[in-house]
Amino acid sequence: MSVNVATLRGVAAGDWATGSWKIDPVHSHVGFAVKHMGLATFRGRFEDYDGELVAADGQAPRLEGSVRAGSIVVKDENLAGHLTAPDFFDTKRYPEIRFVSTDVRVGERGELEVDGDLTIKGHTHAVTARGSITGPVDVGGVEKAGVELEALIDRRDYGLDFNMTLPGGGLAVANEVKLEVTLELAREA
Repeated sequence: MSVNVATLRGVAAGDWATGSWKIDPVHSHVGFAVKHMGLATFRGRFEDYDGELVAADGQAPRLEGSVRAGSIVVKDENLAGHLTAPDFFDTKRYPEIRFVSTDVRVGERGELEVDGDLTIKGHTHAVTARGSITGPVDVGGVEKAGVELEALIDRRDYGLDFNMTLPGGGLAVANEVKLEVTLELAREA
């Protein structure tokens, strides 16, 4: 089911969805989680990203954003270098990761599903992210809202093929990756 602005208004107080909402990068997070060595979940994040939620009267909202792939942050400098190399993100040739929504669905209690096109390393595939939307609240005269989304992707679909077979079998890095996005949005005046 496609959601229109009136449906969004029913989820949160008032008609907050109409307009343009920009990401507050200080209070937001864009990251990923992947199983490493079949043992534990490894997490990383990106520091440089931008995006917005835009909705006009009578139209479905649009959520889009971009990430500078070279802004990846992990706890090991050598690993960060490997992740920006051709084995993984190849940031010199593909500096940007991009998402553009194609459909937004909101449930009665703020449940959120967003379908869209995710582009990584020149490969674009449809994904569905699930989570929640909350707000708005007035913070010092600025309307704020929150969006939390997760999506599962197979990294091989995006040309992120590097792996090693472990001596006892299995792979060093799982192919399924969870994308984790938490956004605090501020309505633009």
